[in-house]
Amino acid sequence: MKSSKAIIIMALAIFCVAMLSGFATAEEKVSIKGKVKSIDQNANTAVVTARDGKEVTIAVEDNATLDKFKDGRINEGDDVKVKYVIKDGKNLAVSFRKAAGC
Repeated sequence: MKSSKAIIIMALAIFCVAMLSGFATAEEKVSIKGKVKSIDQNANTAVVTARDGKEVTIAVEDNATLDKFKDGRINEGDDVKVKYVIKDGKNLAVSFRKAAGC
């Protein structure tokens, strides 16, 4: 009887550790509003100056946003709303659009 309780407790402990480790590796989602300071189409990055003055370099991988950079729908100096995740120490754009009414 004692060994079955020990097995159950051990299984629960392993389950709890597994659940908590999932939270530690989860991507942090961030949303900012600011102005586009620069766009580097060769590196597929943009630097956005947030309203608090902090500059954030954001990597862009989605073709829709890259097309907005190429055809001039988003330019340096534009007010934008950006959502990104921090993945492997890199800010990766999820949504990058002009901010209406900012």
